[in-house]
Amino acid sequence: MAQPARAIVIGGGIGGLAAAAALHLKGWSVTVLERAPALDPVGAAISLAPNALRALDVLGIGEEIRDLAAWQGDGGLRTPGGRWLSRSSAEAAAARFGGPLVLLPRATLVDRLAALLPPGTVRTATTASLADPGDRNRPARVTAGEEELEADLVVGADGINSRVRTALFPGRPGPVYAGFTTWRLLIPVPGAEFASHETWGRGRIWGTHPLKDGRVYAYAAAAAPAGERAPDDERAELLRRYGDWHHPIPAVLAAARPADVLRHDVHHLARPLPAYHAGRTVLLGDAAHAMPPSLGQGGNQAVEDAVVLAHHGPDLAAYTAARLPRTTAIARQAVRVARLSMTGNRAAVAVRNTALAALSQAGPALFLRSFDGIADWRPPYASGRHHAGTQ
Repeated sequence: MAQPARAIVIGGGIGGLAAAAALHLKGWSVTVLERAPALDPVGAAISLAPNALRALDVLGIGEEIRDLAAWQGDGGLRTPGGRWLSRSSAEAAAARFGGPLVLLPRATLVDRLAALLPPGTVRTATTASLADPGDRNRPARVTAGEEELEADLVVGADGINSRVRTALFPGRPGPVYAGFTTWRLLIPVPGAEFASHETWGRGRIWGTHPLKDGRVYAYAAAAAPAGERAPDDERAELLRRYGDWHHPIPAVLAAARPADVLRHDVHHLARPLPAYHAGRTVLLGDAAHAMPPSLGQGGNQAVEDAVVLAHHGPDLAAYTAARLPRTTAIARQAVRVARLSMTGNRAAVAVRNTALAALSQAGPALFLRSFDGIADWRPPYASGRHHAGTQ
């Protein structure tokens, strides 16, 4: 009996694990190499739109993840004083895109993806590098510690500072600072009842969302010099910047401890790559198309990448053709939305808020319109336990 084709995935984040699971379902023998000592994801939570949920249907876990949906009733966009600029609802999103928006802890998704893989697939505490991308006549080679491994396919899922990307495209511009920094926290907030919302101020935004497990996911972003950090702690910095904003923001900050707050500057790939593959090696997720988080699509696009890659198998040119135009367009839209939300000019903010309120009265909320052409994506094939809306 012929041996199954072998794939090595470099990076054990959401995109890497989804790719490993999708390839495994297609009959590949897969090894995941993760340099961290454990699969502990960076980031408090992730929002999964219907496009990513359909990709997870291919892996057989879409329904399980949908059951974690917590957004109910009205939500939308607000000003720091609490005025609603635009309203939307979970029901409206589901009707528009054929499914819900699901917010869940990143660790939950990582655990579900890892559980799809055979024991021993994931090797943690393993630093890997691409030694040879391979070609039609020879396998790709990966150095992992003292070992050198050969594979029919190498997947570079090693994040925004991808070493695989640098090896494939030396001399290409790397990630650039987007001009703003972010904070995230995932905590219980006793007695806090509120509608899910994002709030836009001058050069600052805040989002607060309830999760099904009873905790609250909150995030903030503000224009700031790259590398700047609070002189005391990041909770104190959030209090200075957002402490007088509307409910439930003060309650969230009161419930937080300094150790609960994660802060990261935002970088993105401003110049698209010429391709997402070379030889037998392919890139996905942030390694291929890192984008600002303003559409919440970074992880979603990585999951899409994974199932499309498995669909095309060794035809990596077809994968690039399917993924590069779509992800480039979404990344550019994310940059535009980030500029709109993060503007610090007082007059521009007034014009923006007036326009948002008027547009909301005229049709679906900006929150929903911004997902047109994104959340309605469907995978090229279906497998596992899929949702009725995938066909």
